[in-house]
Amino acid sequence: MAYPNVLATDPGWDADVYAAPFGRKLARVGARAGAADLGASLYEIAAGGVVSPYHVHHGNEELLVVLAGRPELRTPAGVERLDPGATVAFRRGAEGAHAVRNPGPETVRVLLVSTQRLPEVAEYPDTGAVLAVTDVAGVRGFAVEGGRPSRELVLAALAADA
Repeated sequence: MAYPNVLATDPGWDADVYAAPFGRKLARVGARAGAADLGASLYEIAAGGVVSPYHVHHGNEELLVVLAGRPELRTPAGVERLDPGATVAFRRGAEGAHAVRNPGPETVRVLLVSTQRLPEVAEYPDTGAVLAVTDVAGVRGFAVEGGRPSRELVLAALAADA
């Protein structure tokens, strides 16, 4: 079996649905390694890029490991820069709210590991949008003011987090 290597220059990047304005590459290394109950995603984030807008998971817990560069982390406690090797847990609920971005100048690489409980509910506090995740590949978006496509909700939350 070929095991994914998170330190490889090209670990076999997956297509990125939201290419711009995210400015990142993604490799779903957990699935490639054969994980069933854990997700693990490798992100390479260009200067100015972001993993996702500021958000809360209500069903799953995440763990961030900084592999290279100095990403910026936003949590309820504020904004800080992380060093390579930093490991941060994001618990379920409001206390685990987070966003990871790369203010630059060097490229950042992070590994995000998460439980995979479904259905999952993700909330974007800056906009009030809520996403109901029914399966790993299918996300259905619901906003406070009525249903909108999930991509639109995520992009609006990203703009509010800028």
